Amino acid sequence: MISLLMGGSAFAQAADAMRDRVELDEIVVTADRKNSFSADYVQAGAFRDARVIDTPLTVSVIPKELLTAQQALTVLDAVRNTAGVSQSQINSVIYSNLSIRGIPVDNTTNYRLNGVLPIINFIDMPMENKDRVEVLKGAAGLYYGFAAPSGIVNLVTSRPTEEPLTTVDFFANIHGGAGGHVDLSRVLGPIGVRFNAAAANLENGVKRSKGDRKFVSGALDWKPAEKLLIQLDAEYIDKSITEPTEIALNPPVNGASIIPPLQGASKNIGDSWLLADAWEYNLLARAKYNFSPAWSASFGAGTSKVDRTRRYSSFGSYNLITGNGVVGVGIFPHSVYEAFIYRADLAGAFLTGPIKHELLIGASDYTRDSTVAAAVRHSFPQNLYNPIRLPAQPTPPRTILNTSKVKDSGVYIFDRATYNKWLQLTLGYRKTEYSDEGMTSKYEASPSSLSYGVMVKPWKWMSVYGNYVEGLESGGIAQSIAKNAGELLPAAISEQKELGIKLEPRRGVLLTAAYFDISRASSYLNSSGFFVQDGEASYEGAEVSATGEVTRDLSISASAVFLEAVQATGAPSVVGKRLENVAKFSGSIFVEYRPPAFAGLGLSAGVFHVGRRAVNAANTGFVDGYTTLDLGASYETEIGENPVTIRVYGENVTGVKYWAASGSSLLAQGLPASVKFSISTSF
Repeated sequence: MISLLMGGSAFAQAADAMRDRVELDEIVVTADRKNSFSADYVQAGAFRDARVIDTPLTVSVIPKELLTAQQALTVLDAVRNTAGVSQSQINSVIYSNLSIRGIPVDNTTNYRLNGVLPIINFIDMPMENKDRVEVLKGAAGLYYGFAAPSGIVNLVTSRPTEEPLTTVDFFANIHGGAGGHVDLSRVLGPIGVRFNAAAANLENGVKRSKGDRKFVSGALDWKPAEKLLIQLDAEYIDKSITEPTEIALNPPVNGASIIPPLQGASKNIGDSWLLADAWEYNLLARAKYNFSPAWSASFGAGTSKVDRTRRYSSFGSYNLITGNGVVGVGIFPHSVYEAFIYRADLAGAFLTGPIKHELLIGASDYTRDSTVAAAVRHSFPQNLYNPIRLPAQPTPPRTILNTSKVKDSGVYIFDRATYNKWLQLTLGYRKTEYSDEGMTSKYEASPSSLSYGVMVKPWKWMSVYGNYVEGLESGGIAQSIAKNAGELLPAAISEQKELGIKLEPRRGVLLTAAYFDISRASSYLNSSGFFVQDGEASYEGAEVSATGEVTRDLSISASAVFLEAVQATGAPSVVGKRLENVAKFSGSIFVEYRPPAFAGLGLSAGVFHVGRRAVNAANTGFVDGYTTLDLGASYETEIGENPVTIRVYGENVTGVKYWAASGSSLLAQGLPASVKFSISTSF
């Protein structure tokens, strides 16, 4: 980073000599399209500030308008509009545990705040203070270092506004959950400040459950000099909620697992004291200095810390005739994860003959300390069909199961070369120093990763691209249900190849289609109960999407993915088998219609489908696919001189019962149908 600073003046002098010839594109999120289900620009990764149609990779942007229309409160609420994104192997009431293109999203590295800070996603991130959610699919090792090749989920915070803003929201649901949110923005001299806060009690319709959440956040923009912008973000989150008890499948008989019948969605075979309690803070500071219209330097530093006490439970060893079985409870007191990031990069544009180069040179240093608590376990008799109350247990003192210290430092260079606006070539390289040290073992690696691609734009409204990207991902720690819980697995390199096309047939409508082929190291819970890294997994598929305004009165967000995900190599018992919890087809369509004859009225509907999925790596059983229907309405009016918006949104209005997630021979049932209400006003 010091070398980058020392070299800044030399780059600035070169930039000044050519500033009349070429400039960097500079877009801020507040300048993007308003009141739309689509977006023009992406704000994360090596392609930040680029138009979505000009990026040679699959990018999905869920803007504020769509988040508001669906009353999204969690990341899962937001990204279910995106092709190939589904709930991963655990209950989603605690946090949004996701898979993208069948690959689990790493909760410690793949979620980013404003494209920089790797937030620890072991608690639900609030959506009220977010302006958009971006999903950069596939490997992202060039810019972000070690991260799962599923993709990056980037949460973009709302920035201070030029005009004073005061917004108040009240929201509730039919199960008794209710809360409020306030959003304030002011300009104080040269500084813009935005403040958000919310609090709510949580009721999701599941019996014997309770919960609450609250958060407070601040965003600051300061321009002390014409060429310098400083931005600060801070948020504190607190959440406590009962985690519904999952089903642990009985051992297979003659190679086949019997899937229990779906129960009433409101049934909880656990108890209300089985809470997951967590708090988290995220702090991020960014600075950008424009040496000239062609060259700029950016710096970022931040930290994310979470402290979580979890009371996990699963129901197993059951008799499906009588319903008798055992609830196993594991109490994990105060597992703590803390991450730090420092990043600096230099961006510049220059010409070599008729070719425009947009160069990015940077360095990053990331550390994460994890202290994983050992579980104190209890067992209670229970009945699947007529559950009884379970005696509450005290939270025990913390005993440390394992510690992990990850260090990921790297330097990278990326060039986007454009010829005559119709041909674009990209080339990037990263060198990384990586280590992961536990209590009894240490893993070190110094991998290099390469990416390159080509994009052709025969017309300004159409782009065709292909890319090859190498990703870096940590092996992670064996899950708590494994016999080797806490063991560190080695890091690995993934490979991705992608071909795609993007069309913008009219302003405000974006159509995309892509073919992808991803290979990565495979990790799973084997038949002996050990979490192992064994062989290679292959993910090959195609996805399509359509977003934006079909007419002035009709908005749409639609997507679908067709995916063949199999164990390519490894143990003979799993080779050729479908990867667990991965559907061959999933898709969604959401539309909002604003009838011209009824000013202020909006009507919406959404259909969401997830296909059949394997329950474990051996494919001893499958859970059926499901389709849910959402319906909503909104009305904008004025009371006095203040704008008021009233919304109602029904989720799974037909009351479909379904398995929301599977994997490692665990099943999580979907939550009950719900109807949400909200009223908001600004003044």
